[in-house]
Amino acid sequence: MHHKPPLIPGLYGLRRRVVYVTLYELIAIAAATVGLALLSGQGAGHSGVVALVASVIAVLWNLAFNALFERWESRQAVRGRSMARRMAHAIGFEGGLALILIPIFAWWFGVTLWQALVMDIGLVVFFLCYTFAFNWGFDRVFGLPASAA
Repeated sequence: MHHKPPLIPGLYGLRRRVVYVTLYELIAIAAATVGLALLSGQGAGHSGVVALVASVIAVLWNLAFNALFERWESRQAVRGRSMARRMAHAIGFEGGLALILIPIFAWWFGVTLWQALVMDIGLVVFFLCYTFAFNWGFDRVFGLPASAA
């Protein structure tokens, strides 16, 4: 498979992860604040606090999940990031994050776990698409990480 050169080459290792997480989370906080306010019927201020907490949790999960994913990826015979590999990455990341955040949403918004799950489904669908698109765009701008190149 032929890969186009990145628009901004030379971003590897820890620096790549810091740029990735920062960009991803800034966009995610804004989107989650709006989404949670709409889904909960509560104000953006109340929803923004839990969006910020969720972001901190997501950053920690992101670092752990991506380190594990890239370790697994580096041992694969097939290089690059296929559609299936990108989908597995997005589903694995968002599924794990949902398991962590649903109890927090239930507590913060004063709803049952079932109601928090239902509320979270809208965010999960959004973030599955967002994660996939963000990763694709990030790789187009900065190139593939060493594990996939």
